[in-house]
Amino acid sequence: MSLKFRLIIMNFLQFAVWGAYLTSMSRYLGPAGLGSHIGIFYSVQGIVSIFMPAVMGIVADRWAPAQKLLGISHLLAASFMLSAGLYGLYSGAAVSFSIIFTLYTLSVAFYMPTLALSNSVAYAILEKGGMDTVKAFPPIRVFGTIGFICTMWLVDILGYQTSSMQFVVSALLGIILGVYAFTLPNCPVSTDTSSKTLFQALGLDAFKLFKMKKMALFFIFSMLLGVALQITNGFANPFIAGFEALPQYAGTFGVQHSNILISLSQISEALCILLIPFFLRRYGIKNVMLVAMSAWVLRFGFFGLGNTGSGVWLLILSMLVYGVAFDFFNVSGSLFVDKETPHTIRASAQGLFMLMTNGIGATIGTLGAQWVVNRYCSWTDVTVGTTAKSLLVGDWQSVWFIFAGYALVVAILFAILFQYRHKPE
Repeated sequence: MSLKFRLIIMNFLQFAVWGAYLTSMSRYLGPAGLGSHIGIFYSVQGIVSIFMPAVMGIVADRWAPAQKLLGISHLLAASFMLSAGLYGLYSGAAVSFSIIFTLYTLSVAFYMPTLALSNSVAYAILEKGGMDTVKAFPPIRVFGTIGFICTMWLVDILGYQTSSMQFVVSALLGIILGVYAFTLPNCPVSTDTSSKTLFQALGLDAFKLFKMKKMALFFIFSMLLGVALQITNGFANPFIAGFEALPQYAGTFGVQHSNILISLSQISEALCILLIPFFLRRYGIKNVMLVAMSAWVLRFGFFGLGNTGSGVWLLILSMLVYGVAFDFFNVSGSLFVDKETPHTIRASAQGLFMLMTNGIGATIGTLGAQWVVNRYCSWTDVTVGTTAKSLLVGDWQSVWFIFAGYALVVAILFAILFQYRHKPE
């Protein structure tokens, strides 16, 4: 079996584990009586991302081979996720927030570092095999998105969107990947014996970049736009499912298979990543980031205007612009950081970018979004045909327009304040 194929399997499973619950978990939490806590479940991913990846990275660099640490982390994450899933199945409607949230948080705490660890493993194995990582890795990474989409569809088709069985599916895949990771080629630990302060080891020395006005503004706006990253992961599914409360939409495809409809976002993401090199070379980081911010405005705006009936085309458009919104921000931002920072702190700068976006920004965003949703919508028992269902209903249009307005304000401020002159290649 070739090295590339082995890494394709690793990447497929890595994101299949996440796709099993990330977009559908909120659909389960609502009927389970935890609807008002959806934002907390999603924000904990950002909270653990602030410190756990750095800690695991230090361990992988100095003491444990990355592939073994990857396997151990997945097995621990899977054990806690399996416990959460089985507990949810056993408890039914009497599920306790404190118990399931604790189990879920422990699982996420060990899973989130594997996103960086899996990249480290891939880079090390490709370099050991004499391959160019810049050329070889992107086609391998695409299979991660494919894995994410596959488990989204699997959970949808099997009817697990409203059940904690989605956690069980994620856990089983995590166990498979955990065992598989131990079969991967060895990734040697660092031979660098130079002493580093804890401040340097955690990558915090990159904060010196805030002394540069250009980089300070970039990181601040990255945090502000990072607020938008997890909002639709947490609330798109219950929003679409809520149309079932209206008789004219109850039987529509979007209501019945919301996860499949949402998966168009991930398909768009996989395709849009191919456009980034051209746009960056031609238009520069400022214009590319403005395109991303505008796409977030459209992402939320189309949700506010659409429905699962005659307006489903607006929901589809929202899914399609997601690729631009996500990739043009996350991937282009990462490339900009790589280009504009000294090589001595480049890795730390990438960590700072992730901290500002997926850590601080995403945490603030999901908690803020929960407050907005709670203000305008509520989980209500609705009779659909002869069946009583708990659906999140209310003034969703105001909710999405508030999010769109926020993205628009950030875009305008970025256009005015971030001064960056680009020379087209």
